[in-house]
Amino acid sequence: HVQLVESGGGSVQAGGSARLSCADSGHSYIQDCTAWFRQAPGKEREGVALIDSDGSTTYADSVKGRFTISKDNVKNTLYLQMNSLKPEDTAMYYCAADCRCSRFIATMCDDGHWGQGTQVTVS
Repeated sequence: HVQLVESGGGSVQAGGSARLSCADSGHSYIQDCTAWFRQAPGKEREGVALIDSDGSTTYADSVKGRFTISKDNVKNTLYLQMNSLKPEDTAMYYCAADCRCSRFIATMCDDGHWGQGTQVTVS
C-alpha cells in the first residue's frame, strides 16, 4: 500500500494559481513516466498531464497553455503548476508514477503507484 503524497490543494479564486506537489520519499518512481489526473463529482477520471523520463510533456486540451507539469529528480518530486484557474478545474487531483507514457490515456497508470489525492476548488 505504498502511496505517493500530494499537497498544495485548496480553494482558489477563478483566474488564480496553485502549485501541486507529489512527493515520493521511499522510491525513485518520479524518475520514470509520471502523470497528473483529476476527477470531479459525477465525472470520469481524466488525464491532466504527463511527463516522461526524458522530460517530454503532454497535456490535455482543456489545460494546455495554463498548466505546467515538471519534476525534480533529486527531490523525487512531481509538480503541477496551475495558472488561470477556472471553476471547471475543480476536482480531486491525483499524481501517479511508474506509468506507461506511450499513450496519454486514462488507464496509462493502472499498473503504477498513486497518491491519495488533493482537492482543488476554484470559485
